[in-house]
Amino acid sequence: MSKNKKAVLLISLGTPDSPSWFDVASYLSQFLGDGRVLSTIPSFLRFILVNLIIVPTRAFSSSKSYKALWTDRGSPLKFHMEDLTEKVKRALQDTYDVEYAMRYKNPSIKNKLEDFEKKGYEEVILLPVFPQYSSAANGSFLDYALKKISKWNVIPSVKVVSQFYDNDDFLEAFKENISEFDLDSYDKIIFSYHGLPTSQLDDTYSEGKCDDRNCENGVSGDNHHCYKAACYETTKLLLNRLDVDPEKTITAFQSRLSSNWVKPFSDKVIEDFAENGVKNILVVSPSFTGDCLETIFEIGVEYEELFIEKGGQKLDYVPSLNSNDNWVKCIEGIVRKL
Repeated sequence: MSKNKKAVLLISLGTPDSPSWFDVASYLSQFLGDGRVLSTIPSFLRFILVNLIIVPTRAFSSSKSYKALWTDRGSPLKFHMEDLTEKVKRALQDTYDVEYAMRYKNPSIKNKLEDFEKKGYEEVILLPVFPQYSSAANGSFLDYALKKISKWNVIPSVKVVSQFYDNDDFLEAFKENISEFDLDSYDKIIFSYHGLPTSQLDDTYSEGKCDDRNCENGVSGDNHHCYKAACYETTKLLLNRLDVDPEKTITAFQSRLSSNWVKPFSDKVIEDFAENGVKNILVVSPSFTGDCLETIFEIGVEYEELFIEKGGQKLDYVPSLNSNDNWVKCIEGIVRKL
Protein backbone atom coordinates (compact mmCIF):
# COMPACT_ATOMS: atom_id res chain seq x y z
CA MET A 1 0.00 0.00 0.00
CA SER A 2 1.30 3.45 -0.92
CA LYS A 3 2.58 5.70 1.84
CA ASN A 4 2.42 8.84 -0.30
CA LYS A 5 0.42 11.70 1.17
CA LYS A 6 -0.10 13.43 -2.17
CA ALA A 7 -2.15 12.38 -5.19
CA VAL A 8 -2.58 13.48 -8.79
CA LEU A 9 -5.79 13.02 -10.74
CA LEU A 10 -5.39 13.24 -14.52
CA ILE A 11 -8.76 14.15 -16.02
CA SER A 12 -9.96 13.60 -19.58
CA LEU A 13 -13.30 14.14 -21.27
CA GLY A 14 -14.57 10.58 -21.48
CA THR A 15 -15.69 7.90 -23.88
CA PRO A 16 -18.61 5.46 -24.16
CA ASP A 17 -18.25 2.16 -22.32
CA SER A 18 -18.78 0.38 -25.64
CA PRO A 19 -19.67 1.38 -29.21
CA SER A 20 -23.25 0.11 -28.80
CA TRP A 21 -26.10 2.53 -29.45
CA PHE A 22 -27.19 2.41 -25.82
CA ASP A 23 -23.74 3.21 -24.39
CA VAL A 24 -23.07 5.94 -26.95
CA ALA A 25 -26.48 7.49 -26.26
CA SER A 26 -25.80 7.38 -22.50
CA TYR A 27 -22.43 9.06 -23.01
CA LEU A 28 -23.83 11.78 -25.29
CA SER A 29 -26.67 12.48 -22.87
CA GLN A 30 -24.25 12.95 -19.99
CA PHE A 31 -21.80 15.01 -22.06
CA LEU A 32 -24.26 17.30 -23.84
CA GLY A 33 -26.39 17.62 -20.72
CA ASP A 34 -23.54 19.43 -18.95
CA GLY A 35 -24.53 23.05 -18.42
CA ARG A 36 -21.00 24.19 -19.25
CA VAL A 37 -21.11 22.45 -22.66
CA LEU A 38 -24.41 23.84 -23.97
CA SER A 39 -24.15 26.87 -21.74
CA THR A 40 -26.59 29.22 -23.49
CA ILE A 41 -29.62 26.94 -23.13
CA PRO A 42 -31.71 26.83 -19.91
CA SER A 43 -31.50 23.48 -18.11
CA PHE A 44 -35.07 22.35 -18.83
CA LEU A 45 -34.84 23.17 -22.54
CA ARG A 46 -31.36 21.64 -22.68
CA PHE A 47 -32.72 18.37 -21.26
CA ILE A 48 -35.42 18.24 -23.94
CA LEU A 49 -33.08 19.25 -26.76
CA VAL A 50 -30.37 16.77 -25.78
CA ASN A 51 -32.46 13.74 -24.88
CA LEU A 52 -35.35 14.07 -27.33
CA ILE A 53 -33.64 15.57 -30.37
CA ILE A 54 -29.82 15.47 -30.42
CA VAL A 55 -29.08 12.10 -28.81
CA PRO A 56 -31.68 10.06 -30.74
CA THR A 57 -30.37 11.42 -34.04
CA ARG A 58 -26.63 11.48 -33.29
CA ALA A 59 -26.29 8.22 -31.36
CA PHE A 60 -26.68 6.03 -34.46
CA SER A 61 -24.02 7.80 -36.52
CA SER A 62 -21.71 8.19 -33.52
CA SER A 63 -22.08 4.51 -32.67
CA LYS A 64 -21.02 3.61 -36.20
CA SER A 65 -17.99 5.90 -35.90
CA TYR A 66 -16.96 4.43 -32.55
CA LYS A 67 -17.24 0.91 -33.95
CA ALA A 68 -14.80 1.90 -36.70
CA LEU A 69 -12.09 2.92 -34.22
CA TRP A 70 -12.78 0.46 -31.37
CA THR A 71 -9.91 -1.95 -30.67
CA ASP A 72 -9.28 -5.12 -28.67
CA ARG A 73 -8.34 -2.80 -25.79
CA GLY A 74 -11.49 -0.76 -26.22
CA SER A 75 -11.61 2.98 -26.85
CA PRO A 76 -8.25 4.50 -27.91
CA LEU A 77 -8.85 7.52 -25.68
CA LYS A 78 -9.27 5.26 -22.66
CA PHE A 79 -6.33 2.94 -23.23
CA HIS A 80 -4.04 5.86 -24.02
CA MET A 81 -5.06 7.37 -20.67
CA GLU A 82 -4.37 4.03 -18.97
CA ASP A 83 -0.91 3.80 -20.53
CA LEU A 84 -0.14 7.43 -19.75
CA THR A 85 -1.20 7.06 -16.13
CA GLU A 86 1.01 4.01 -15.62
CA LYS A 87 4.03 5.89 -16.95
CA VAL A 88 3.32 8.99 -14.88
CA LYS A 89 2.88 6.78 -11.81
CA ARG A 90 6.39 5.44 -12.27
CA ALA A 91 7.81 8.91 -12.83
CA LEU A 92 6.20 10.35 -9.67
CA GLN A 93 6.11 7.29 -7.43
CA ASP A 94 8.57 8.78 -4.92
CA THR A 95 6.08 11.49 -3.90
CA TYR A 96 2.68 11.10 -5.56
CA ASP A 97 0.05 8.49 -6.22
CA VAL A 98 -1.42 8.97 -9.70
CA GLU A 99 -4.84 8.02 -11.07
CA TYR A 100 -6.97 9.10 -14.01
CA ALA A 101 -10.67 9.77 -14.38
CA MET A 102 -13.19 10.76 -17.03
CA ARG A 103 -15.58 13.68 -16.71
CA TYR A 104 -18.21 11.58 -18.47
CA LYS A 105 -18.57 7.80 -17.97
CA ASN A 106 -15.82 5.60 -16.55
CA PRO A 107 -13.67 5.62 -14.50
CA SER A 108 -15.62 8.51 -13.03
CA ILE A 109 -14.25 11.52 -11.17
CA LYS A 110 -16.78 10.79 -8.42
CA ASN A 111 -15.47 7.27 -7.75
CA LYS A 112 -11.81 8.26 -7.95
CA LEU A 113 -12.28 11.15 -5.53
CA GLU A 114 -14.20 8.94 -3.10
CA ASP A 115 -11.16 6.66 -3.09
CA PHE A 116 -8.87 9.67 -2.54
CA GLU A 117 -10.98 10.76 0.44
CA LYS A 118 -10.76 7.31 2.02
CA LYS A 119 -6.97 7.34 1.66
CA GLY A 120 -6.76 10.68 3.42
CA TYR A 121 -4.32 12.49 1.12
CA GLU A 122 -2.94 15.77 2.42
CA GLU A 123 -2.67 17.22 -1.09
CA VAL A 124 -4.64 16.59 -4.28
CA ILE A 125 -3.62 17.88 -7.71
CA LEU A 126 -6.30 18.10 -10.42
CA LEU A 127 -4.78 18.11 -13.90
CA PRO A 128 -7.07 18.17 -16.96
CA VAL A 129 -5.14 16.90 -19.97
CA PHE A 130 -6.48 19.58 -22.35
CA PRO A 131 -3.74 22.21 -22.94
CA GLN A 132 -5.97 25.22 -23.62
CA TYR A 133 -8.56 26.31 -21.05
CA SER A 134 -12.23 26.32 -21.96
CA SER A 135 -15.24 26.46 -19.69
CA ALA A 136 -16.77 23.50 -21.54
CA ALA A 137 -13.79 21.20 -20.92
CA ASN A 138 -11.26 22.16 -18.23
CA GLY A 139 -13.78 24.42 -16.52
CA SER A 140 -16.32 21.61 -16.32
CA PHE A 141 -13.73 19.08 -15.10
CA LEU A 142 -12.47 21.34 -12.32
CA ASP A 143 -15.91 22.63 -11.34
CA TYR A 144 -17.25 19.11 -10.90
CA ALA A 145 -14.18 17.80 -9.04
CA LEU A 146 -13.96 20.77 -6.69
CA LYS A 147 -17.65 20.47 -5.80
CA LYS A 148 -17.09 16.84 -4.86
CA ILE A 149 -14.05 17.69 -2.72
CA SER A 150 -15.95 20.52 -1.03
CA LYS A 151 -18.27 17.91 0.51
CA TRP A 152 -15.41 16.05 2.24
CA ASN A 153 -15.21 16.23 6.01
CA VAL A 154 -11.47 16.91 5.84
CA ILE A 155 -10.59 19.06 2.83
CA PRO A 156 -6.93 18.70 1.80
CA SER A 157 -4.71 21.18 0.03
CA VAL A 158 -5.99 21.26 -3.55
CA LYS A 159 -3.97 22.47 -6.53
CA VAL A 160 -5.37 22.81 -10.03
CA VAL A 161 -3.82 23.12 -13.48
CA SER A 162 -6.20 25.12 -15.66
CA GLN A 163 -4.06 25.14 -18.83
CA PHE A 164 -0.53 24.50 -20.05
CA TYR A 165 -0.45 25.34 -23.77
CA ASP A 166 2.73 27.40 -23.27
CA ASN A 167 4.61 24.77 -21.28
CA ASP A 168 8.01 24.14 -22.89
CA ASP A 169 7.86 20.36 -22.43
CA PHE A 170 4.36 20.20 -23.95
CA LEU A 171 5.48 22.22 -26.96
CA GLU A 172 8.62 20.14 -27.35
CA ALA A 173 6.58 16.93 -27.22
CA PHE A 174 4.28 18.08 -30.03
CA LYS A 175 7.21 19.50 -31.99
CA GLU A 176 8.90 16.07 -31.90
CA ASN A 177 5.76 14.39 -33.23
CA ILE A 178 5.38 16.94 -36.02
CA SER A 179 9.05 16.67 -36.94
CA GLU A 180 8.57 12.98 -37.77
CA PHE A 181 7.01 14.22 -41.02
CA ASP A 182 8.78 15.80 -43.99
CA LEU A 183 7.17 19.23 -43.69
CA ASP A 184 8.58 20.42 -47.02
CA SER A 185 6.52 17.76 -48.82
CA TYR A 186 3.19 19.35 -47.83
CA ASP A 187 1.55 22.28 -49.59
CA LYS A 188 -0.37 23.28 -46.46
CA ILE A 189 -0.27 22.47 -42.74
CA ILE A 190 -3.48 22.86 -40.74
CA PHE A 191 -3.40 23.29 -36.97
CA SER A 192 -6.88 22.01 -36.15
CA TYR A 193 -8.35 22.62 -32.68
CA HIS A 194 -11.66 21.50 -31.22
CA GLY A 195 -14.26 24.18 -31.78
CA LEU A 196 -16.40 26.11 -29.29
CA PRO A 197 -19.51 28.30 -29.55
CA THR A 198 -18.54 31.94 -30.02
CA SER A 199 -20.75 32.79 -27.04
CA GLN A 200 -18.40 30.83 -24.78
CA LEU A 201 -15.45 32.83 -26.07
CA ASP A 202 -17.31 36.04 -25.23
CA ASP A 203 -18.19 34.75 -21.76
CA THR A 204 -14.46 34.72 -20.97
CA TYR A 205 -14.56 38.50 -20.64
CA SER A 206 -16.26 40.72 -18.08
CA GLU A 207 -16.56 43.42 -20.74
CA GLY A 208 -16.68 43.29 -24.53
CA LYS A 209 -16.30 40.32 -26.83
CA CYS A 210 -13.58 38.05 -28.18
CA ASP A 211 -13.74 39.79 -31.56
CA ASP A 212 -12.72 43.06 -29.88
CA ARG A 213 -9.31 41.68 -28.93
CA ASN A 214 -7.62 40.37 -32.12
CA CYS A 215 -7.26 36.91 -30.59
CA GLU A 216 -5.98 35.64 -33.96
CA ASN A 217 -2.69 37.26 -32.94
CA GLY A 218 -2.41 35.08 -29.84
CA VAL A 219 -2.37 35.81 -26.13
CA SER A 220 -1.99 39.44 -25.08
CA GLY A 221 -3.57 41.51 -22.34
CA ASP A 222 -6.73 40.11 -20.79
CA ASN A 223 -7.29 37.22 -23.22
CA HIS A 224 -4.96 34.71 -21.52
CA HIS A 225 -7.95 32.48 -20.67
CA CYS A 226 -9.65 32.94 -24.04
CA TYR A 227 -9.70 29.56 -25.78
CA LYS A 228 -9.36 31.06 -29.25
CA ALA A 229 -6.37 33.19 -28.24
CA ALA A 230 -4.70 30.21 -26.56
CA CYS A 231 -5.14 28.10 -29.69
CA TYR A 232 -3.58 30.73 -31.94
CA GLU A 233 -0.81 31.21 -29.39
CA THR A 234 -0.17 27.44 -29.38
CA THR A 235 0.23 27.48 -33.16
CA LYS A 236 2.59 30.46 -32.94
CA LEU A 237 4.72 28.82 -30.23
CA LEU A 238 4.97 25.59 -32.20
CA LEU A 239 5.93 27.43 -35.39
CA ASN A 240 8.72 29.13 -33.44
CA ARG A 241 10.17 25.66 -32.87
CA LEU A 242 9.63 24.28 -36.36
CA ASP A 243 11.49 24.92 -39.60
CA VAL A 244 8.40 25.76 -41.64
CA ASP A 245 7.10 28.81 -43.49
CA PRO A 246 4.20 30.28 -41.46
CA GLU A 247 2.54 31.28 -44.75
CA LYS A 248 1.83 27.63 -45.55
CA THR A 249 0.03 27.10 -42.22
CA ILE A 250 -3.43 27.95 -40.93
CA THR A 251 -5.23 27.61 -37.60
CA ALA A 252 -8.76 26.21 -37.82
CA PHE A 253 -11.45 24.62 -35.65
CA GLN A 254 -13.25 21.30 -36.00
CA SER A 255 -16.20 19.32 -34.59
CA ARG A 256 -18.73 22.15 -34.65
CA LEU A 257 -22.36 21.58 -33.71
CA SER A 258 -23.65 24.76 -35.38
CA SER A 259 -22.58 27.66 -37.58
CA ASN A 260 -22.23 29.87 -34.50
CA TRP A 261 -18.95 28.25 -33.50
CA VAL A 262 -15.48 29.73 -33.80
CA LYS A 263 -14.18 30.00 -37.37
CA PRO A 264 -12.56 29.09 -39.69
CA PHE A 265 -13.98 25.57 -39.78
CA SER A 266 -11.40 22.87 -40.48
CA ASP A 267 -13.56 20.96 -42.96
CA LYS A 268 -14.30 24.14 -44.94
CA VAL A 269 -10.60 25.03 -45.00
CA ILE A 270 -9.76 21.55 -46.31
CA GLU A 271 -12.49 21.75 -48.94
CA ASP A 272 -11.32 25.19 -50.06
CA PHE A 273 -7.70 24.05 -50.29
CA ALA A 274 -8.64 21.06 -52.45
CA GLU A 275 -10.80 23.14 -54.78
CA ASN A 276 -7.93 25.60 -55.23
CA GLY A 277 -5.37 23.02 -56.30
CA VAL A 278 -3.70 22.10 -53.00
CA LYS A 279 -2.64 18.45 -53.27
CA ASN A 280 -0.91 17.51 -50.02
CA ILE A 281 -2.00 18.50 -46.51
CA LEU A 282 -0.70 17.73 -43.03
CA VAL A 283 -3.10 18.14 -40.09
CA VAL A 284 -1.92 18.70 -36.51
CA SER A 285 -4.37 18.87 -33.60
CA PRO A 286 -2.67 20.34 -30.52
CA SER A 287 -5.87 20.60 -28.48
CA PHE A 288 -5.97 16.81 -28.15
CA THR A 289 -3.24 15.13 -26.10
CA GLY A 290 -4.71 11.69 -26.78
CA ASP A 291 -6.00 10.28 -30.05
CA CYS A 292 -9.76 9.82 -30.04
CA LEU A 293 -12.85 9.95 -32.25
CA GLU A 294 -12.12 13.54 -33.30
CA THR A 295 -8.60 12.74 -34.49
CA ILE A 296 -8.71 9.12 -35.64
CA PHE A 297 -12.08 9.24 -37.37
CA GLU A 298 -13.02 12.88 -38.00
CA ILE A 299 -9.58 13.91 -39.29
CA GLY A 300 -8.09 10.58 -40.33
CA VAL A 301 -11.15 9.27 -42.17
CA GLU A 302 -13.77 11.96 -42.83
CA TYR A 303 -11.41 14.83 -43.61
CA GLU A 304 -9.22 12.63 -45.77
CA GLU A 305 -12.25 11.45 -47.75
CA LEU A 306 -13.45 15.05 -48.14
CA PHE A 307 -10.05 16.26 -49.33
CA ILE A 308 -9.66 13.52 -51.93
CA GLU A 309 -13.28 13.87 -53.08
CA LYS A 310 -12.69 17.58 -53.75
CA GLY A 311 -9.50 16.98 -55.73
CA GLY A 312 -6.72 16.62 -53.17
CA GLN A 313 -4.25 13.74 -53.23
CA LYS A 314 -2.95 13.13 -49.70
CA LEU A 315 -3.96 14.16 -46.18
CA ASP A 316 -1.79 13.00 -43.29
CA TYR A 317 -2.48 13.41 -39.59
CA VAL A 318 0.18 13.87 -36.91
CA PRO A 319 -0.55 11.43 -34.05
CA SER A 320 -1.23 12.98 -30.69
CA LEU A 321 0.99 12.65 -27.62
CA ASN A 322 -0.92 9.66 -26.23
CA SER A 323 1.54 8.14 -23.75
CA ASN A 324 4.89 9.05 -25.27
CA ASP A 325 7.82 9.81 -23.01
CA ASN A 326 7.96 13.53 -23.80
CA TRP A 327 4.34 13.90 -22.70
CA VAL A 328 5.09 12.00 -19.48
CA LYS A 329 8.03 14.32 -18.87
CA CYS A 330 5.73 17.31 -19.37
CA ILE A 331 3.22 16.11 -16.78
CA GLU A 332 5.96 15.20 -14.32
CA GLY A 333 7.45 18.67 -14.67
CA ILE A 334 4.11 20.42 -14.22
CA VAL A 335 3.34 18.45 -11.05
CA ARG A 336 6.75 18.84 -9.45
CA LYS A 337 6.73 22.61 -9.99
CA LEU A 338 3.38 23.14 -8.24
